[in-house]
Amino acid sequence: MSTARIFRPAKDPTQSGLARTKQWTLEFEQTSPRETEPLMGWTSSSDMLQQVRLEFDTKEEAIAYATREGIAYRVEEPQMPLRRGLSYSDNFKYNRTAPWTH
Repeated sequence: MSTARIFRPAKDPTQSGLARTKQWTLEFEQTSPRETEPLMGWTSSSDMLQQVRLEFDTKEEAIAYATREGIAYRVEEPQMPLRRGLSYSDNFKYNRTAPWTH
């Protein structure tokens, strides 16, 4: 059986909300390479575990499931984005660190 990856998905870059980023996901890694079908050019794989994607509320639930089912797993911790707290009024500060460019 292949190794599973437990992770928390990143925020979708095209959306401003945080939907579907609170849950932890368990998905299996690719064990066989994908093949191109010669007639139509479609990409296919004989590995059916690639289609399995399970979602859990917590990391501990996902680890418990993998342990109970005998699935080898690795956990990827989420990286917190660095966010600077700037406001519109910061553009007009007297002691501005960067020069006004326009």
